[in-house]
Amino acid sequence: METPLTRLVGARHPIVQTGMGWVAGPRLVSATANAGALGILASATMTVDRLREAIREVKSRTDAPFGVNLRADASDAGDRVRVMIEEGVRVASFALAPSRELIAELKEAGVVVVPSIGARRHAEKVAAWGADAVIVQGGEGGGHTGEVATTVLLPQVVDAVDIPVVAAGGFFDGRGLVAALAYGAAGVAMGTRFLLTSDSTVPDAVKARYLAATVRDVTVTRAVDGLPHRMLRTELVAELENAGRTRALVHALRRAAAFRRLSGLTWRQLVRDGLSLRHGKDLTWSQVLLAANTPILLKSAMVDGRTDLGVMASGQVAGVIDDLPSCAELVERIMAEAMQTMSGLPVGGASMPA
Repeated sequence: METPLTRLVGARHPIVQTGMGWVAGPRLVSATANAGALGILASATMTVDRLREAIREVKSRTDAPFGVNLRADASDAGDRVRVMIEEGVRVASFALAPSRELIAELKEAGVVVVPSIGARRHAEKVAAWGADAVIVQGGEGGGHTGEVATTVLLPQVVDAVDIPVVAAGGFFDGRGLVAALAYGAAGVAMGTRFLLTSDSTVPDAVKARYLAATVRDVTVTRAVDGLPHRMLRTELVAELENAGRTRALVHALRRAAAFRRLSGLTWRQLVRDGLSLRHGKDLTWSQVLLAANTPILLKSAMVDGRTDLGVMASGQVAGVIDDLPSCAELVERIMAEAMQTMSGLPVGGASMPA
């Protein structure tokens, strides 16, 4: 299936696996790429040296194009961009809008720049700065999220920009892909659906927790870092929501110390990264620290398997997913469902967007 997205990034199918911290490692990314979709390697939870190793590992497993997700506001973002360019990575994605200068540097090196956005004005801004495409995440999506549903946000952005738009938030099957294409998107991006595959390295106990969840078990909370964060309701979430400021600060300091040892960041860098996430919000010091060390909260669940101690970011689709296919099986199934759905539409057309 050819769309503006597949032509831009070189993938066979208009499906993107998002860059989930501790989840989107070399095994998942290469399996996604080999299945014909675009895999995105998560770099925020890696040191710069580990990022280079991970990129080379992906390249040893696949000849297909893939991307790397970056935090544009990270203190070492420039070093990570240089690694990407030196290693010949095809696509750069961003959870926060990159600067005009960073976009220009990547484009000059031939890298496709695809920021993730949650509002029409953000899409217009990065498009004017030279972004090649945007991923639009509606409120159904996991992790930090907004309040506008995909079905409202997506057509707004499609109408506002002239670059390919990839729809995210609420997608897990071929019917969703067809719906996104009908709205004018060039493809879909999925996180939770790829997390719940046999190629994902997330521990089995954690996957079982996701599979057991209903749509009502996926909540949005500000208790973790002061920003709207969609995740499974766990013991940790309940504890943070019920904790007073002093107790929350103690938890935050303990986890911040663990993340500092893991990442090699100084306390100054850790606090600076946390403050950069404030976006004008009135956050407490515990929330600032938690914002900076959210990766350690994710690691507790996604790597260590501690569902009682970790953050389990999740899209609402977790409540309707009940199996663990391989990436190849998942992509093949989605594309077959999409073609079957399109062939059954009253208009009878199965043509793709130009």
